Amino acid sequence: MAKKKGWKLTEGSKYRIISIGAKDSVIETEGIFRGFATLGMDEVGLCIERNKGKKKMIRIIPLQVILAIDVLSEKEEKQKETEEESPPGFYT
Repeated sequence: MAKKKGWKLTEGSKYRIISIGAKDSVIETEGIFRGFATLGMDEVGLCIERNKGKKKMIRIIPLQVILAIDVLSEKEEKQKETEEESPPGFYT
């Protein structure tokens, strides 16, 4: 059976993220996805690189406040050479 292609965020791709702001407002963030960040013990956020003039900044958006993600441009993911995994076993 062929594997289904699932959706995932790829580093270097450009996204627009709409998230919950303060007092029933929304925040729209547009930029390049750079990875994930750990916030505290068990919270995770998206790291989005934004350009403000000549200055670059990273905005970390907690996953629980994200309402929508628009894919603006998708960067091709580098294919890792898949090594054939041997089944777990016992070695003597």
